[in-house]
Amino acid sequence: MMDRPITAGQLKDKSLFQDSDGTAVPAKSICHSCSKLKIFLGALAFSFFAKGFSGSYMKSMSSQIERRFEISSSIVGIIDGSFEIGNLMVMVLVSYLGPRVHRPKVIAVGCLIMSLGAFLSVMPQFLMGRYNYERITVTVDNISTSAMKTFGCEKTTNSYLWLFVLMGNLLRGIGEAPVMPLGVSYIDDFSKEENSAFYIGLVRSSGMFGPTLGFLLGSFCASIWVDIGVVDIDAISINPKDTRWVGAWWLGLLICGAVNFIASLPFWFLPYSLPKEGENGNLKISHLPVQDDCKVDPPAQPQLKFSEAVKDFFPALKKLFGNPIFLVYIFLTILQYNSLVGLITYETKFMEQQFNVSVARAIFLIGVILLPITILGMFLGGFLIKKFKLHITEMAKFACITFIVAYLLNLLYFTCSCEVLQVAGLTAPYFGLKHLSKNSFMASCNADCSCKLDQWDPVCGDNGITYMTACFAGCKSSTGMGKNMVFRNCSCVEGQGHGLGNSSAVLGQCQRESCTKAFPYFLALQTICAFILALGGTPTYMIMFRSVSPDLKSFAVGIETLGGRVLGGLPAPIYFGALIDETCLKWGTKSCGGSGSCRVYDTKAFRNVYLGLIAGLRAGCCLLYIVLSVLIMKRFKPDGKEMTDIKNTERSTSKESATANKNEILPGARTSEESEETY
Repeated sequence: MMDRPITAGQLKDKSLFQDSDGTAVPAKSICHSCSKLKIFLGALAFSFFAKGFSGSYMKSMSSQIERRFEISSSIVGIIDGSFEIGNLMVMVLVSYLGPRVHRPKVIAVGCLIMSLGAFLSVMPQFLMGRYNYERITVTVDNISTSAMKTFGCEKTTNSYLWLFVLMGNLLRGIGEAPVMPLGVSYIDDFSKEENSAFYIGLVRSSGMFGPTLGFLLGSFCASIWVDIGVVDIDAISINPKDTRWVGAWWLGLLICGAVNFIASLPFWFLPYSLPKEGENGNLKISHLPVQDDCKVDPPAQPQLKFSEAVKDFFPALKKLFGNPIFLVYIFLTILQYNSLVGLITYETKFMEQQFNVSVARAIFLIGVILLPITILGMFLGGFLIKKFKLHITEMAKFACITFIVAYLLNLLYFTCSCEVLQVAGLTAPYFGLKHLSKNSFMASCNADCSCKLDQWDPVCGDNGITYMTACFAGCKSSTGMGKNMVFRNCSCVEGQGHGLGNSSAVLGQCQRESCTKAFPYFLALQTICAFILALGGTPTYMIMFRSVSPDLKSFAVGIETLGGRVLGGLPAPIYFGALIDETCLKWGTKSCGGSGSCRVYDTKAFRNVYLGLIAGLRAGCCLLYIVLSVLIMKRFKPDGKEMTDIKNTERSTSKESATANKNEILPGARTSEESEETY
């Protein structure tokens, strides 16, 4: 039967819509569909929160995972990059073919997979047994010796249990892939054109609370001992500032898994499609039969013609990369991804090593200061675009200026210097030796102590020098227990000018007070830089939408995400970690031999590598911003032909989408002759 559309006037007078058989149905069924759109908005907002919550928590736990599994920073980088690998495995498929599937149910499956990934990552905690950190003890005859550690040597498979975390992170990446592209396209398809941007902004802003709470949870878990509930906490002789400390990394993952599972539930009850919100003019909803009980049955899903999809894919790709503005934008995105991912992944480690701050405190400060100020900057950037109705050339100038200003401020990070931890025989000579020779761990004051070179249980002498163990300090006796243990008669400390027999040492590294005092200035500078960068982030993102033809916008987002993650998010943690490993001065030792995680870094070399990489990448970004601004100013001139063509194209495309049937259009498919001629 032919569909008989109802005019807007009839709708207003009778409050009726038309069913598939031509009969009128109450308008309240459409209101019911509107309520389902609101339910979808709430569910999507919570799923955005859930993925941000679990993602930031995993980032905050990188140091804890490194120490628990006794692995290097480069391995941690591979674990971190596995999320990107999983995401990319399905991202292109989801973003390109997504409109042909039942989007709410695919998002539900994605949330379940994220939940499964979080639970899988927890498994090693229950397979490895208790965490045994390196420590020494003092025997009855007052000679400091080893408390080491043959326990667990038979469990050689423990060395590879970090693969569970890697696979869990991989699953999280797979599960997260459909959430944003399918969720945003669902909102855009079934909401009013004027409401679409507001709804999407609302969902994204709700998701911003996830990373903040994720870092706060990370801070809490990092301050709790890893084997909480099964060991006597009072017997632990180290504190959260110690490089051997491992927090309860697994506890937060259980919470993340539960949150992602809850996020999946509402999507199972949402339909394949909805009527357009508040649709005006001639309305045809024959494909949405409405019954008297107000239940809306979803239409049959359209059959995907894969050959047609592939046929349209390559012309669309060629058209995008034939646009020089978009090409420069992609290179800019790749460099920004590299600098941002490298910065975030190792920021807590940098704060810990450089400023003598515990990982738990570093995570907390990121969660309560840096993330909120970044969110504020993003919102303010979007507000300025709307308030002043910035033209694309003005947005390009604004983004370029803010980035260059932030970059120049970034260079001030190098002034926040901190001395290297003074470790006898490692970074400082023993008394009586003018120069530090390589691996000069032994001296006359401890030559008769039979100290083992592979141990690390540092003590701080009265002279302000850290010794790798009490044995290397030449200590003969001790008093107290646990964290309150004090070592006496330390011959290597005596040689530094203290009276004979009166020198002592306490457990833990010596505190670097000057570093701690410099930390507030570093944090203030970082906060300002984060705000300025975020301020220009929204205009930068809008440049992509304004510089490609309307029919290629969704495809451009997919290509931008793909390029940024393949060439930025994936390699950055690995090469950042590998270069940071090169600055390690003292590696820990696994219970069965072999190198563990790093105990002491050359903080100056660490700073130069970490900040130098970020500065180098961002220098390239500055150059590309300038090139991008020049290209945009040449192509887009206010009231010029280029802008007129773009406006006409958008108007034509908008008009077509309001009157056309509800046929899904694949990203990259041609929608109008005008859009085809835009570039």
